[in-house]
Amino acid sequence: MRRLSGLVLAGAIMMLPALSQRHGTAFAQQDTETTTEQAPEAATQQEPEKTTFAGEVVLWAFTVNPDKTADYEGVLAKVKEALQKSDKPEAKQQLAGWKVIKSSTPQPTGEIIYIHVIDPVVSGADYSITNIVFDVFEDPVEQTAFFETYRGAVKAGLFLIQGPVSADLSR
Repeated sequence: MRRLSGLVLAGAIMMLPALSQRHGTAFAQQDTETTTEQAPEAATQQEPEKTTFAGEVVLWAFTVNPDKTADYEGVLAKVKEALQKSDKPEAKQQLAGWKVIKSSTPQPTGEIIYIHVIDPVVSGADYSITNIVFDVFEDPVEQTAFFETYRGAVKAGLFLIQGPVSADLSR
């Protein structure tokens, strides 16, 4: 098990420089295109891009600045609140299948890894953190404050793994 987790970590570290330019990115698939989280100003100029996932399960990881973990956890609380208040039928399903793991040990450079575990994925649902919050909380001042907090907390997208379950060892 240690060897497997070492390989996963090594692979993620090798991908980090390629992904680190995409600060706060959702980098999920939407019709085979990669999408990014948008500031409120950008979202009002065009239709916000959806972040959708393929497959049954998603592991979606971000590194968070060590002094901003409380901010990131506030972002997560706001996402939860937005999903609870949302009128969209898929929101409750998203809420039921979305968990976030916080690494108990910081990376050598100090960042904390947060891994979003989405199981099951709600087909066609928008998992864009900003879209979820902006759909429910429509005040532009509140949206801008939320976005700035989110952007300031997340250092980089680390990895995204999505797909079907290939083996269920519990059965």
